[in-house]
Amino acid sequence: FCAETAAAMTIIAATRMGIPISTTHAITGSILGVGTTKSVRAVRWIWGQGIVMAWVLTLPCSAFMAAIAYIIIHRTIEPWMTP
Repeated sequence: FCAETAAAMTIIAATRMGIPISTTHAITGSILGVGTTKSVRAVRWIWGQGIVMAWVLTLPCSAFMAAIAYIIIHRTIEPWMTP
């Protein structure tokens, strides 16, 4: 309940300030934060590190996949469409 409430408050505050925010990131951060209030050792930080690494890698990996899709489309479909 505490993690969901913290995530909701974060999302509402960010929305009111006009800041785009991912609900998944807000909830994950809230869960780690609430776990830390019990004890720093209560949180399995290896999972937190994995989540942060996934966040960091999402943008470059998405850009790479978009580039691959563009190249494939550009070389296969586009030549058929030119008059």
